[in-house]
Amino acid sequence: MSRLMIINGPNLNMLGVREPHIYGTTTLAAIEASCRELAGELGASVACHQSNHEGAIVELIQAARESADAIIINPAAYSFTSIAIYDALKMFEKPIIEVHISNIHARDELHRHSKLSSAVTAVIAGLGPYGYIVAMQVAVRLVGKLPESWSAPLRSGPR
Repeated sequence: MSRLMIINGPNLNMLGVREPHIYGTTTLAAIEASCRELAGELGASVACHQSNHEGAIVELIQAARESADAIIINPAAYSFTSIAIYDALKMFEKPIIEVHISNIHARDELHRHSKLSSAVTAVIAGLGPYGYIVAMQVAVRLVGKLPESWSAPLRSGPR
């Protein structure tokens, strides 16, 4: 069984309310419910966390070294500023998928380049809440525990 940790950064607890023209109207609770449902189908466990505090996110990443096989992280605003989260991610020697609800590459200059991307395995951006679903499938595949019932159209996926 793959153990996934999903970490959501600052202001993501306000999804559905905050700038719906950019982030949509889906709430974080709805995203987490979808992730829990998919985890069951993938034969995985998932622990969902959200924090508005950089140090708390660093501590979650550090704890994941023992408790998770992969991290899915939407660092939100910390994508553009946090060396502490970058350093913590570099210490996690398993798959890390960075998720962004919006296409950060098509946004304004401030939101265009994640400082964390070079510390992660893959980046998913612009798929809205569906990005978390894709990230979970990729994470379980990277861990090497994708169920046979989830045979992908491509016989060899990311490793």
